[in-house]
This record gives sequence, C-alpha cells and structure tokens, in this order.
Amino acid sequence: MINIVLFGKPGAGKGTQAEFLRTKYNLTHISTGDIFRFNIKNETPLGKEAKSFIDKGELVPDALTIKMLQDEVEKHPGTAGFLFDGFPRTVAQADELDAFIISKGWQITATIGLEADDDVLVARLLERGKTSGRADDQDEALIRNRYQEYNEKTAPLIEYYKKQGKYYSVDGIGSIADITERLSLVIDKLN
Repeated sequence: MINIVLFGKPGAGKGTQAEFLRTKYNLTHISTGDIFRFNIKNETPLGKEAKSFIDKGELVPDALTIKMLQDEVEKHPGTAGFLFDGFPRTVAQADELDAFIISKGWQITATIGLEADDDVLVARLLERGKTSGRADDQDEALIRNRYQEYNEKTAPLIEYYKKQGKYYSVDGIGSIADITERLSLVIDKLN
C-alpha cells in the first residue's frame, strides 16, 4: 500500500496533479475540501457540525476534520493506497494522521511538496479566479494572506516529514505534463 501526502501553497497544482496520480497509481484521492463539501451538502451530522464553525468564520477543529477523514478512509477498505490532498495542514494534524494510519497497520509512504514562487502562484490563482467564481482567488491581498497562513502553519510540516525521511520536494512550475513526470519519478522510486 502506498499512502502519499501531497501539499503546497494554494495554486501549486495539488488538485490537478492529484487527479493524474490517482489514475496512474490507482490511489483513492482524499481531499479535505471535497469531504467538507460532501458532508455539508448532504447535511450529515459531521457536516452540520462543521458548517456551524464555517458559518461563524471559524476554522473547523482538528478533531472534527480528522473524524471526517477517518470516515472517508473507512469507505475504501480495498484500496491500493491513499493520496491525501489538503491534509494535514498542521503538525498536530500530521500527528493525528500518523496515529490513525498506524492504527490501521499502514504508514505514510511519502510527503511530496509542490514548490513554486509566490508571484507565479498569485498569477495562477488570479487567472483561476476569472472562472472559478471563488472570491478568495480574485483578490491578491487575500491570496497573499493565505500564503502567510501556509507559511506559519503548514510549512513546518516540511521539517516534520524530513525528520521521518519521507519528504520530497518537486518543482511545481512548468507544464502539467512536466510536473506529473517529476512527481511520477519520485513515486516510482518508492515502490
């Protein structure tokens, strides 16, 4: 079983690349954003609880996020592996994910960070904002604020996974095919 954490700043191409990697390696793609949207739309008990925080402009607590993620993992008992996209975002979440994965008799195989210059990513998000309808992709100040949040809370995951010998950095600039090729080179070495 191969379990990969894919992360990078907003606009780094995680969602785009996750789709290629999911298909190529027969992985189950777990996107916390998708899980949140599904649970909220379907008014599950967890979705209602998450929505109560979101409606107040608050972050969904780690314990609730982990519970949703665990429920999603449990839906795929025969998978060849998981591709975690957008989770973990903090060291505390990484600890929780490790504990959960280990309890299943698995491990995180690798964490791959898509690296790109902020100015390039801002341009990507502003372009995406023209069609996505997402307000947070249409305002450069909001985008840069998201990067500050990433630097403070998510960037420490690099050290966390480096200490485990599981961190790989991949250049996230170039064509989609070039980036997919770089990611595949890393993953192929893991098998």
